Amino acid sequence: MTIDVWRITGQSQIDSYVGRWAELAVVLVNALAVDHTQGRTRPLPETPAERLAALEPALADWRARHPRPPGDGGPLDTGRLAEVATALRPAFLAGPYAGVAELNTLLVRHGAVPNLHGEPPVLAFHAVEADVAGAMAADAGTALAMVIGVGQGERLAACQAAGCELVFFDVTRNASRRFCGLACQNRAKAAAYRARRGGPARKSAT
Repeated sequence: MTIDVWRITGQSQIDSYVGRWAELAVVLVNALAVDHTQGRTRPLPETPAERLAALEPALADWRARHPRPPGDGGPLDTGRLAEVATALRPAFLAGPYAGVAELNTLLVRHGAVPNLHGEPPVLAFHAVEADVAGAMAADAGTALAMVIGVGQGERLAACQAAGCELVFFDVTRNASRRFCGLACQNRAKAAAYRARRGGPARKSAT
């Protein structure tokens, strides 16, 4: 995904990197750290099997849309990924510096340092020997830090519909997206319509 409406460096590969890993952060948070989705309460997955069932479909979709990144192999440590998701989630909450402390801690913990992997070289922020959870944490955390660091933190947002806490990476031109998807947008419109209809009746003209 290339983000044409705002450039971090003017280089499409950097933009693609940020977009890819910011989307992964969304996948992890929504699958493992959100318990209110589209007006329903959903218990957080607690066992490895529950976490894997929650994560795999969205992760498969993410992998299908992006080339397989370095470090993306081997078994998933869903317990560690749940901890990563919890650390990433504050970056999507409202506030000028939301999630900064948590991101800094995560980046240090997972040794996020820019380096090049493979032939041809591919940009990464995790060590060559990192396992899947470590690689995802370092790269996704770095992407969110880059978005915040260039003053675009409002693009990391949570759904504004009642009863939904799903997060998203807003790539609209004016960072104007308010909902996680059409379902919540339609729910919000329906609720606003009902509120208008239920308000005090207008007085008839005499």
